[in-house]
Amino acid sequence: MFDNGICISGVGHHLPETSEDNEALCRNLDVTPEWIVEKTGIQRRYIAAPEDSASAYAVAAARRAVTMAGVPANEIDLIIVCTFSGDYIFPPVSAKVQLEIGAVNAQIFDLQANCTGFVTGLTAASDRMRVDPTVRNALVIGVELCSRYIDRKDVNTAIYLSDGAGAAVLSRTAPEYGIKASAFHTDASNFEAVRMRGGGSSHGMIGRAYDPAVDHMEMNGIATWKQAITHMPKVIRKACEKSCVALADIDFMIFHQANYNLIEYIVRKMRLDMSKTFTNVREIGNTGAASLAIALSEAVERNLLRNGQTVLFAAVGAGFNFGASVWTWHMPSAETA
Repeated sequence: MFDNGICISGVGHHLPETSEDNEALCRNLDVTPEWIVEKTGIQRRYIAAPEDSASAYAVAAARRAVTMAGVPANEIDLIIVCTFSGDYIFPPVSAKVQLEIGAVNAQIFDLQANCTGFVTGLTAASDRMRVDPTVRNALVIGVELCSRYIDRKDVNTAIYLSDGAGAAVLSRTAPEYGIKASAFHTDASNFEAVRMRGGGSSHGMIGRAYDPAVDHMEMNGIATWKQAITHMPKVIRKACEKSCVALADIDFMIFHQANYNLIEYIVRKMRLDMSKTFTNVREIGNTGAASLAIALSEAVERNLLRNGQTVLFAAVGAGFNFGASVWTWHMPSAETA
C-alpha cells in the first residue's frame, strides 16, 4: 500500500449561458426532436458565446474546485488540462490557468485523449503525486468548446456536442482512501471514425482555402457504439480486478456522457442498475473531455457520493481509447459540511 491515498478534495464546473433545445437545432436538420431523443436521449446542449474561450471556462471551473477543496493556489503543484479544443494549438491551456488562478508553483501540461481525457488526467496526476512527495495537490480540468468545430447542419455531430468545463483538485489523504487503480485500452482499428483533420499537420491551414470536408469534426456513430459496447465493459472489469473489487460491489458509477442510450446499454450489459449512476447528458449533451468532470461536479452538488463508497469512472474517446478508474471515495470537505 502507498504511504498516502490520493483523493478528490474539490470539484467545480462551468457551462455557457446559452442552451439549445432539440426544437431549435432541428430548424437546420432534416430530423425531428423526437428522433434525437429516441437515438441519444439528448434534449438540449450548451453553446458558448463568440467571445467565450476554453481557458476562461477552465479557469471558472478550476476556481470553484479550488474553493471547495480549501487549497491555496500556491499549494497546487500540478495542473493538467484535458482538451482537444484549446484556445490555440499552442501554448497549452494549462499555462493560462496557472497564470489566472495564481498557481505559481505548478507544473503544467495539456493532455489530449479526447473524451477519455479526464479519466486519463486524474490517473496521470495521482501517479505523479505518488512518485513525487513534493506534489502536494494537483488540479485536473476537462474543457471543450466543441461547438467551434462542428457543422450545425451535420446530424452526426450537431445532435450530440456541447460546451463546458469541469475540474477536480487531488489531495493527499489516508492510504486506504482515494484512487485504487486504473485500466486503459486502445483499439485503433477504427482510428478514422471520429476525427478533426483541419489544422493538423497533415491538413494545415496555410496555403489552402477553407474546406468543409476536413475543417469540421467528423463522427461515425455506429462505429463509436460498437467500440464502446465491446471495450468499455472490458476496461471496467480490468480496473475492478486491479483494485481487488468485485463489479457487483461498485456503489456508484460516473461515465463519459456521450449518449444516454449508450450508458444505459453498458450498465445493463454489466448487469448493474442505473440507480447506481448519475447522468446529465440529456440536459447538457456531450461535452467531450469535460463531460465526466461536469457530471462528477453535479453529482457532488446533489450529495450523491458518500465517503467510503466504491466509485467507478469510465470513458471512451476517439482513437478509440478507453479508460476506467476505481476509487474509495473520500472528500474531506464533506466531513465538515
